[in-house]
Amino acid sequence: MHDTPSPEAIPATMAAMVLTGHGDVDKLVYRDDLPVPTPGPGEVLVRVTATAKNNTDRKAREGLYPTKEQGDVTSFAMGGEPTLTFPRIQGADIAGCVVAVGDGVDAGRIGERGLLDFNLYADARRDINLTPDYYGHGADGGYAEYVALPADQFHHVPNPELRDAELAAMGMCSYQTAYHMMTSAKVAAGERVLVSGASGGVGTALIQLCRIVGAIPYAVSQPEKAEALLALGAESVIDRGDLENFVERVFRATGGAPIDAVMDLVGGEMTDRFIDTMIQDMRARTSYPRLSIAGASGGNVSEIMWTRIYLYQVQLFGVSHGTREEAEQLIAWIREGRLKPVLHGAFPLSELHAAERYFVNRGSNFLGKIVIVPDAQWDEHGAPFALTSSLQEPSA
Repeated sequence: MHDTPSPEAIPATMAAMVLTGHGDVDKLVYRDDLPVPTPGPGEVLVRVTATAKNNTDRKAREGLYPTKEQGDVTSFAMGGEPTLTFPRIQGADIAGCVVAVGDGVDAGRIGERGLLDFNLYADARRDINLTPDYYGHGADGGYAEYVALPADQFHHVPNPELRDAELAAMGMCSYQTAYHMMTSAKVAAGERVLVSGASGGVGTALIQLCRIVGAIPYAVSQPEKAEALLALGAESVIDRGDLENFVERVFRATGGAPIDAVMDLVGGEMTDRFIDTMIQDMRARTSYPRLSIAGASGGNVSEIMWTRIYLYQVQLFGVSHGTREEAEQLIAWIREGRLKPVLHGAFPLSELHAAERYFVNRGSNFLGKIVIVPDAQWDEHGAPFALTSSLQEPSA
C-alpha cells in the first residue's frame, strides 16, 4: 500500500532535475523550487516513486538524433518541428501513485499505483503512431517528485510482488519498442529471432517477449552475461566479438538453420553480418528475411549492398516507440506476471549525474535497467536497490 497524501499535503513546490540545453551532464541542473504541476482535464497528478533511465535520455541531451546531416546536433522532430525545448524534465518510464485528479477523472483513482505509457500520441488512433514523441522529451517527465499525466495512459498495476523500482524497470520505452519491433516484423511462434544488444533494456524485453509469443530468441552479447541471459529465456548467447566468424557461430547455435528475423539495436558494421545470418540458404527458409532496427549503438551508418536487400527480399522495419494497442497488451502481461523486471540498480534523483556517467561507462556486469528515485522516496523505493559507492554492484 502507498501512503497517499491528502490534497492538503501536496506541496506547492518540488525537486526535479532540469535539462537546460544540449550538452554534457552539466546541462542537468537539480532544483528544489519548481511548482508542482496541476492536473488538467483528463489528467492525474502522480507522485513519482521511480523512473527508469533510457539511453534516449542521453542521446536527446547530447542532440544525437540527426536525420539528414551526420554532424547535426538535434533532437528528433517527426512531426515537423522539434518538441524538445528547454528547460525540460526528462524521464519517460514513470512509476508512481495517483495523488490528485483533473476534471473528468474518477476521484476513485487516487491511491492507485501505476506505470505510464510514455508516448505523446498525436491522435486517438490505437494501431499506428506516425509522429512518435514522449514524456521527458516533448513534455516534462519523471525526473521529478510529481508529474501530471493523461489518466488513460497511466495504467494501474497493483501487483504486490513488484516493487515500484521493479515496475519502472518494465517501462514502456523499452518494452513497447521491443514489442513493436516484433509486431512490425510479424514474428511468429517457432521462428528463430536474433537479438542484438541483448543485455540492455530493449534486448532483455525482446528475449522475454519472444518466449511469450513462442519464438526462439538467440542473444548477441558478451560471454560473461550468458548465464543471466540464458536464465531470462535466451536459447543461446553468441559472443558479439570476433566479427569474421560471427555468422558461422550463429549457425552453430541454431544447428545450421537460418535466423528468421533480426532485432537490431546495434547498427554499424554488424548489420551486414546480421543480414548474412538470414540469407545464406534461401531454400531453407519458409518466410521472408526480416530486419527490425530500433537503435544504432554500434554506429549510425552501415554500408550495405542494396542488391543484397532486394534480391534476397529482405524486409526492413524502422521502429520507434509503438501503439496504444501494444502498450495495453504489455500492461496486461505485466499484471498477469508474464513479464519480469530486469533491474540493475537505483540512484537518487540528486545523483543523476553519477547515474549518467555510470550508464555510459558501465562494465561487463551490467544487465537490465537503472532507475532514478526522488530523494524524498529513496529510503522506501530506492535504497533496497542502491548501488555501492564503487558503482559496480547492487548493495543488497
